[in-house]
Amino acid sequence: MDYLVLLKDIFIGGDRYMYILNGLAFSIGTTLLATIIGIILGILIALLELSQFYPLKHKKGWEKFNPLSSIAFGYVDIIRGTPAVVQLMILANLIFVGVLRDTPILVIAGLSFGINSGAYVAEIIRAGIEGLDKGQMEAARALGMPYGVAMKEVIIPQAIKKILPALVSEFITLLKETSIVGFIGGVDLLRSANIITSQTYRGVEPLLAVGLIYLVLTALFTKVMRNVEKGLKVSD
Repeated sequence: MDYLVLLKDIFIGGDRYMYILNGLAFSIGTTLLATIIGIILGILIALLELSQFYPLKHKKGWEKFNPLSSIAFGYVDIIRGTPAVVQLMILANLIFVGVLRDTPILVIAGLSFGINSGAYVAEIIRAGIEGLDKGQMEAARALGMPYGVAMKEVIIPQAIKKILPALVSEFITLLKETSIVGFIGGVDLLRSANIITSQTYRGVEPLLAVGLIYLVLTALFTKVMRNVEKGLKVSD
């Protein structure tokens, strides 16, 4: 009973639960924005990686040079080769300065995580497309479909079904990755727990509460995506 009173004082006293709610809203908002950016960017980068653009194919030694693919693979290598926190700090302290200094932290964080996620999503999509039978593309082209139309109407829809579990894992990771926004002053779930700890001198309970919230969020997201996956299998 005394412990329940203590918990009430930790989270209810001083309206400290609002830190948790605001942190939850920030984390979800950042994740949603980053997810949208990551998907759009990932699809674009994957298509560039798989593009068939060889402007110098008639010049000896340059037959296989594809500038679009090279740029895409370079982007993926750079993003995957550097920590997300470094990318976040660069974006916040080098890009969003001067006239951009008033940009909301949520926007900066969402953009940073979206750019980061885009590299991983691109590789997931590329692997899914390359894992399909090559006869699918050949059949589509034989029917007179341009390359772009064949990718949009035939290849990508099939690839999505195969890569959905990997995409789910990526977006769950993205949700938990938002916990580093405290480095640029963002008040997410983890930062809200730290604020409550600094006011109450209780470190375990706020962290357990935040951990439970993350667990519930990932469980709900996984459940929704599994239902979507089942729906896609039924439609086959």
